[in-house]
Formats: sequence, C-alpha cells, structure tokens
Amino acid sequence: EITAEKERIGTELALATRIQADMLPNIFPAFPERPDFDIYASMDPAKEVGGDFYDFFLIDETHLGLVMADVSGKGVPAALFMMISKILVQNYAMTGLSPAQVLQAVNNQICTNNREEMFVTVWFGILDTETGKITAANAGHEYPVLMQQGERFELVKDKHGLVIGAMDDVRYKEYELTLKPSSRLFLYTDGVPEATNARNELFGTDRMLAALNAEPAASPERVLHNVREAVDGFVLEAEQFDDLTMLCLEFKGGSHG
Repeated sequence: EITAEKERIGTELALATRIQADMLPNIFPAFPERPDFDIYASMDPAKEVGGDFYDFFLIDETHLGLVMADVSGKGVPAALFMMISKILVQNYAMTGLSPAQVLQAVNNQICTNNREEMFVTVWFGILDTETGKITAANAGHEYPVLMQQGERFELVKDKHGLVIGAMDDVRYKEYELTLKPSSRLFLYTDGVPEATNARNELFGTDRMLAALNAEPAASPERVLHNVREAVDGFVLEAEQFDDLTMLCLEFKGGSHG
C-alpha cells in the first residue's frame, strides 16, 4: 500500500512538473517573425517542482515584457505560489502599467492573503523594441547582466526594492537601460551563482561572468548553454539543491514590419 501511495504521489508530482513547465514559454525560437530581437530561456528545477520562473510576452507590437523570479521555499507550495505570481505579473503588465506599478500591484494582491508568509523576488522589465530602451524594476532579485554592443557582460548594480509578499503598499523604483543593436541582457536566479560543488564552494558571480564572456556575442541559446556547461563542470557530482533558471535577450535593433 505504501509503495502504491508513493507511486501515486510520484505520478502526480511528475504531472505537476509538466504542467508547470508548460506554463512557461518554452517553444524556441519564441518570436520567429520578429527580426528585431531574439530570446532564449531555461528552467531546471532542483526538486520535482520548482519555485523559479521566467516569462516573456508581447504587451503590444513594440513592447516586450521580461520577467525573472524566485519564490521562497521548494516543492509544491513554491510551485503553486509561482503560478499565482506569474499570472499576476503578466495580467498587470498587459494593462499597460509601468514595471514599478506592476510590482506594486502584484505585491498588494499577494499581501492581501498570504498566511503562509511566502515571498517572491522579481526582476521585471519592459523593452521598447523600437528604441532598445528597457524600463525595469527589481523586487529583491539578483542583479541583471548586460553586454553592450561589442563589449563584455557586466553586472548592472540596480536598486533593490523589497521582495514581493513581505509588506503591502511598497513602492518600487524604476530605472532605464538602453540596448544598442547586438547588445544582450542576461537574467538568472540565485541557483546559478549559488550552485555548490562537493567541497561546498559556490560557483559565484565571477565564474558566471567568465562563462558569459567566453563567447559574449553568441546567440542567446548558446550563452545559456555556456553558463550551464560551466556550472555543471564546477558542480560535477554534487546534488543540485536550487532551481537553475536563466534568460538571455539579444536586441537586434531596428523597428520591425
């Protein structure tokens, strides 16, 4: 009986994993009809179901929403919280609010009924595909990494607001990044710099930047592959205990259509 019950739970978790993976945009190339940008993303959960998520979606013809987020905790509770957070961010973004207003609205919504006291860190940006300008706000998430046209990937030490779900009526600050044609933006969760090897050493931001700069002008898919390869080569046999989630956007520039 115990074995049967374990199998049933296993089957349900596997299904939950698939549902969760299908919630994230996972068909690439994501926008084959758009010559002005290219995007690639991946999520590898540590447990059957994870609390990280990425998202990207066209708000209108010339604005692309970009999300990278990490929910506190693991397993099914984190996965449920992640689904709610993802839907809220996109729904508010589609109403035309600015990134800071989106995070504020999502935070207030989550704080109204958060007895479990879970929280989520979110980086949310909107790319103007005609000008290359990104307007962004950061709710306690990792620093984004930017590679300006022909240069190297560097951390953008942006202003961190409070995590979402901690306290209502938080105001978030916004900032702008301008991408020139062939610039790239890399977003990730702490599972990348905090990947740990058998000697309990962290992969760290410096190794992450080195992996990004191995081929800074590579395609977004290749950029993610290079980082993943570096993480795997560092961690080797040690168990993965955090979700590994990454997204890379290449701005090709020029208006479309």
